[in-house]
Amino acid sequence: MTLLLANQCVAAAAVPLEYSDLPAAQVVAGAPRVGSAELGMLGDHRIGVWEHSPGTSTDVEADEVFVVLSGAATVAFDDGTPSLQLSAGTVGRLAAGTATTWAVTETLRKIYILL
Repeated sequence: MTLLLANQCVAAAAVPLEYSDLPAAQVVAGAPRVGSAELGMLGDHRIGVWEHSPGTSTDVEADEVFVVLSGAATVAFDDGTPSLQLSAGTVGRLAAGTATTWAVTETLRKIYILL
């Protein structure tokens, strides 16, 4: 279902998300859960909302641009790239195939655009 139609807006902080537990192999600390909802498409690019509860997990990233709506986290890169400090208002970009570790201290919600 498309939540974001042309000439409309949504309250991204209030969009209901579908939550799931992370695979055990991705959990480093705590019991983090993730939630997401796809808002729609812009050409070939998916736009959505994603959330990660407190805890630490690993991931292999897609190519995306994101804006943090709320929460706090540090994203560390396995290749030694300097870590990202995320908080409300942070805009970032992740490269496809990058191995990361997300240490979320306050439930993090972001808008993403997959490139």
